[in-house]
Amino acid sequence: MIRKLVVVIVAFASWGLTAQSGSSSPYSYFGLGDIIASGTVDNQMMGGISMHADSIHINLKNPAAYSQLRLTTYAAGISHKRLGYTSATSKENSTLTNLDYLSIGVPLSSRMGMGFGLMPFSSVGYNIESSTTDANETTLSNEYSGDGGLNRVYLSLGYKILENLSVGATVNYNFGTINNRRVQSSSDVQFGTLDRRESKLSGYDFNYSLNYTPKLNDKYRLYSSLAFDTQVNLNAENQQSLGSFSRINGQEIEVFEVDLQAEGLNRADVRIPTIATLGLGMGEDLKWFVGAEYSFQSLTDYKNDFFQVDNLQYGEASTFAVGGYYIPDYSSFTNYFNRVVYRAGLRYADTGMVINNESINDFGITFGTGLPLKDFSNLNIGFEFGQRGTIDAGLIKENYFKFNIGLSLNAEWFYKRKIN
Repeated sequence: MIRKLVVVIVAFASWGLTAQSGSSSPYSYFGLGDIIASGTVDNQMMGGISMHADSIHINLKNPAAYSQLRLTTYAAGISHKRLGYTSATSKENSTLTNLDYLSIGVPLSSRMGMGFGLMPFSSVGYNIESSTTDANETTLSNEYSGDGGLNRVYLSLGYKILENLSVGATVNYNFGTINNRRVQSSSDVQFGTLDRRESKLSGYDFNYSLNYTPKLNDKYRLYSSLAFDTQVNLNAENQQSLGSFSRINGQEIEVFEVDLQAEGLNRADVRIPTIATLGLGMGEDLKWFVGAEYSFQSLTDYKNDFFQVDNLQYGEASTFAVGGYYIPDYSSFTNYFNRVVYRAGLRYADTGMVINNESINDFGITFGTGLPLKDFSNLNIGFEFGQRGTIDAGLIKENYFKFNIGLSLNAEWFYKRKIN
């Protein structure tokens, strides 16, 4: 059964990064869309914290953790998300199923490990309609829609300098296409106007991390980490079309390409500022762990000259997350559920976006289990309940529920044991 699930996830992965629409949120209209959580399911279910490292799990957010790997590990994850949107006047629902990551981790020595893989980085998927009626009963309608996003391939290295001190680095290559469209029409005019924009983006960024995990005594261990996701610098090749269409049948009447080169926007730079993360925790090896992380990002330095929004300002973004796990008895041979890993966490994020003078915040509660499989492999199942945004100032509040499945398989899992 589990082997069949592996095939399903791998098949989904080969299709997903080019075909999936990872968002249906109106907030993906802003910036480069929704930034996808980059952690594995086991990290996500602990509120998204990433300081913890062990010898059998891949840690996508903390490259220093690869120094702990002792087995070649294959990891894949998918998620199903149900969203409810509430405005001051209406409610709607949508569902999404997406690939979260596809990764491989390899121990190179007793002190060094390597990882590589691919995952979505951001996703755009929105369809927004608005209308206003003046004193003459003339209705002006605007329709906004968009799709696309960025994917990411990465290579990570982790190295153990001392027994409890590790460093790591990741190089990410980000690429993808984002399409944005606006259609405007007036009830007293035969023709409407359209504005189509396309950006093909690519570029590199780097992640660095430092883990320090000393023993406090024979029983307890301190976990601490410092990480920097450096500024993402993207090159954008942009196109824009303007035109008109018939309100009767939707047929385009006249469409022409804008000379973006004359405006210096045919090729432009997109900049996403650095994220700094500090983590601190405590635990007992193979028994329990609890930790907290704080991340900070100065989004005032965000730059995208080609696609700007009038009612959006960027401020200081921050995230606070706390989470942990508990294992009743990892060495139990008589009770399977004693070897199950139970995880939980919560997070609160100020996204740094201020829309119509309202700050957009995101809060989530996470929990899940890690189910032992053959050898040191495991099946991770997770759940998340959350809320983002507000109905104030004409905005939309999102309530969401996410279900995750992640597989962490070591190389020995694929081979049948032979007895001579």
